[in-house]
Amino acid sequence: MAMSDTLNAGSSNPTWRDYLTLTKPRVVAVLVLTSMVGMLLARPVLPSVELFILANLGIGLAASAAAAVNHVVDRRIDALMSRTKHRPVSEGKVSPTNALLFAFALGVTGLGILVIVANPLTALLTFASIIGYAVIYTLYLKRATPQNIVIGGLAGAAPPLLGWVAVTNTIDPYALLLVAIIFAWTPPHFWALCIAKKDDYATADVPMLPVTHGDEYTRLQMFLYTILMVLVTMLPYLSGMSGVLYLLGVTIINARFLMLLKKHSDTKDPHDAMALFWYSIRYIMWLFLFLLVDHFVPLVYLP
Repeated sequence: MAMSDTLNAGSSNPTWRDYLTLTKPRVVAVLVLTSMVGMLLARPVLPSVELFILANLGIGLAASAAAAVNHVVDRRIDALMSRTKHRPVSEGKVSPTNALLFAFALGVTGLGILVIVANPLTALLTFASIIGYAVIYTLYLKRATPQNIVIGGLAGAAPPLLGWVAVTNTIDPYALLLVAIIFAWTPPHFWALCIAKKDDYATADVPMLPVTHGDEYTRLQMFLYTILMVLVTMLPYLSGMSGVLYLLGVTIINARFLMLLKKHSDTKDPHDAMALFWYSIRYIMWLFLFLLVDHFVPLVYLP
């Protein structure tokens, strides 16, 4: 069977694991963690259990819908890359039509939940993030410019804002600060993966920065964005949003990030790039947990 036939065909009996894979559960789990923290930081008092559970469920379902669309749009690219060639749509286990129907059901359900239990503004912003990731980034930016991950990073940075708005029904500067942290973190996080998997992206003709401008230039950009990330992550303390506990925690994980980046710059080893990539995932989770713990266990602020 030709590749095009395989891509358009679907297994007669895809499993629930195939559909779960479409949702990119690990990625969505990190996104939902940041939306949870956004909700818990929004007010001094805790949101209701119902709102907390259902709003984050709605955000998670919407993010899962965007991920499923990504599988469909990128199915030919995925089939050419060793990292993604076994994804359900690219391998023919789930047909593009069924994947899109699955995505539609997830998206409508998620947005409906947000309208009912949270507010229309949260649903609107969530819908905009779906369009930003599944359409603007995946369908256009990813194939159009090596700055794709920078421009498209706003969609992936939205969840803490969504969680915040679900509680307050307003767009607060502190919520936008959380968005800015993820936005600054995204390029060094993803470019580390792109360096390690550069041959894959070159084979699939995807203009990721290491493919178009080389590893050295990409490492320079990673360094500059990492400095920006370090500066932005200081703002919660400097603005009074967080206290010394957050400051101590984020200083430690920033130092570790810089150490791993320097190590990769020195060795130029793809394995070190992957080590930085995996650490960056733990980094963003730790950062939001530091924000959360600091919020509920405040220490005396440094003068």
